[in-house]
Amino acid sequence: MKKAFYLLVMAALIVSCDPNREGDIEQWKQEITDTELAFSAMAEAEGIPAAFLAYSANNGVMMRNNRIIKGHAEMEKYFEASSANPNRVILAWAPDFVDVAASGDLGYTYGQYKLTVTDSTGHSQESTGVFHTVWKRQADGSWKFVWD
Repeated sequence: MKKAFYLLVMAALIVSCDPNREGDIEQWKQEITDTELAFSAMAEAEGIPAAFLAYSANNGVMMRNNRIIKGHAEMEKYFEASSANPNRVILAWAPDFVDVAASGDLGYTYGQYKLTVTDSTGHSQESTGVFHTVWKRQADGSWKFVWD
């Protein structure tokens, strides 16, 4: 019985020290980076609402103006209300940092964003800030945000 226990412990240690795990983590970080960049590109090309709805998990959460917006239905209402603004709005960002859990199912990014608002007269105003996104691997292997 003791021998079986020691063999089980040794097997667990060998599996946990798998040198390929670091390769998996780097691959997952790259997947998240690629997803974040595609998300930003879609926001610029197709608009903020389309991108946020496409890249959020069904139960994804956004915090805007100290308000929590939960799930696609609430996000759609939020974007519909903000679409009444006739200004052209462009949001662009890129991650400065990416990390992922050793399990490969959760990750997060943060970095700088730039928001450009152009009014009907052509006058533009830019603002910058910091974003933070939490990503969750979906059943199909894709990454969707669960917090933005």
